[in-house]
Amino acid sequence: MGVQEIRLLGDPILATPALEVKTFDKELRNLIADLTSTMLEAGGAGLAAPQIGVSLRVFTYDVDDVIGHLINPVLTLSKETQDGEEGCLSIPGLAFDCIRAEHVIAHGFNMHGEPVVIEGSDLLARCLQHETDHLDGIVFIDRLDEQTRKEAMKAIRETDWFGQAPQIKLSPHPLTNGLL
Repeated sequence: MGVQEIRLLGDPILATPALEVKTFDKELRNLIADLTSTMLEAGGAGLAAPQIGVSLRVFTYDVDDVIGHLINPVLTLSKETQDGEEGCLSIPGLAFDCIRAEHVIAHGFNMHGEPVVIEGSDLLARCLQHETDHLDGIVFIDRLDEQTRKEAMKAIRETDWFGQAPQIKLSPHPLTNGLL
């Protein structure tokens, strides 16, 4: 399918926990290809399946010239934290300081159903947390302190895209035939 439309804040799918992937097949590989193409075209560090309208626990990432994906992630977070600017392709043009764990160990699967472990610090740790949050129905502004969140919501209300009715389309990827 290629590059897909990215869902914007306010679309209900972004606030809904995604379903666990149970079948690792061609449809899943096509979804990962679409996520990767869309992420690269948009210039993002990561993209989760719900952001293109597919409610499955899958995301792709592009950090430090490493492009990858993770399915059904489970994260272990360090107690040490980092504070830095974070943005989101579903909240275009805006970024805010957000506290995240400094180091992450992510357990999950690749597109063939093989177990993988990804360890990351700094930007990769931030990305893994951000994309896993999307799979849990959380957007990064939900993680901001109260004052920064107020500033973020004010800035979001002032964007050209805020308040546009979400375009609900059927996913090109079957959700009941093979992926669940």
